[in-house]
Amino acid sequence: MPPITIYTTPLCPYCMRAKRLLTTKGASFEEIDVMMDPDQRRTMEQRSGRHTVPQIFIADTHIGGCDDLYRLDETGELDALLQETPA
Repeated sequence: MPPITIYTTPLCPYCMRAKRLLTTKGASFEEIDVMMDPDQRRTMEQRSGRHTVPQIFIADTHIGGCDDLYRLDETGELDALLQETPA
């Protein structure tokens, strides 16, 4: 399974939904809390081009936010991404 990074804040319901979906898929992920860390928030914004959380990356591919993740799941694309072997 490729590495997954998710930028979050503690009270964000969309972050919780995204993490729950990834967990149900058996995916482990690195969670980076950007609430009190301006450097990590800046990194998230530079990587994603977005200011909102969550921001999700599978390997080096920017997935987007929670709605984007669920859309990939509905089309079956998420399962395919999670099955890819990192290079």
